[in-house]
Order: sequence, then C-alpha cells, then structure tokens
Amino acid sequence: MNWTPTPQQLRDADRRIGELSSPQRQLQEAVRQAEGYRNFLASLTGLLAAVFVLKGQEDVTKLSDTVRWSVTGLLGAGFLSLVAASWLSVSAVHGRPGEEILLEAGRLLRWEKQRVRRVWRLVEAARLLALAGVLAIAAAVVVTWIRPGR
Repeated sequence: MNWTPTPQQLRDADRRIGELSSPQRQLQEAVRQAEGYRNFLASLTGLLAAVFVLKGQEDVTKLSDTVRWSVTGLLGAGFLSLVAASWLSVSAVHGRPGEEILLEAGRLLRWEKQRVRRVWRLVEAARLLALAGVLAIAAAVVVTWIRPGR
C-alpha cells in the first residue's frame, strides 16, 4: 500500500520544516536538550556517589599502596570529569554570565546560529566527560571489590 500525501499535508509539512529550521527554534531545541543532560548528570553523579559509598570497600587504606593510589586517582578523575561535565552542561543551558545579545535583526540571527553550535559542542563535550567519569568511578569500585586488603 502506497501512501500519498494530500496537498494540504504537504503544505503543512513545508510550514513545519520552515518553523523547525529557524535559528530561534533550533536554539530552543538545543537548550532544551542541554537541560536534559544537565539533569541527567546531576542525578548520575549522586547515584555514583551513593553506589561507591554503599558498595565499595569501607576502608581503602587496607589496600596495597599502588592499588590505593590507583583507586584514589580513578575516583578523583571520575568526580572531576563529572563536575566538569556538569559545568559544561550548565554553560550550555545558561550561556556565559553577562553575555550581550545584540538588538539588530541580522546580528541576532547570527548570534542564534552561533549559540546553537556552541550549545551542541558543550553538550557533546559534557557527554564525553560524563562517560569518562562514569568509567573511572566504575573502575575504582571494581578494583576495590577484586583487590584484597593487605
């Protein structure tokens, strides 16, 4: 069965494409998605902290020196990555403090297009840092599980 759109459906689709492709709409969508990542990172960081506290070894000082420093390094790197990812996602949502939005139509359109690109770059960097942070913290937890104490 082939479906053939009506002329009205095609006109409606063209109108929606025009709306979706506007710089203002793209900026709204980019910021909306960045807000979602920001919320996700906040809950992920809290969850990982709880998992490590509840499921990790109670006292890492019982681990050998090399393993203890490895776990400490992994935890530090993981949490710093998550903090950086959270910072980038907040920056993507809210922009730079005091950023001037110029009140001229052409300049506003250019600013919106640049802002969309900046938001996507910040969100992508936040995603990569969040992944690195999760992997580092997970590795630290696994090491505390499998390495016996002294």
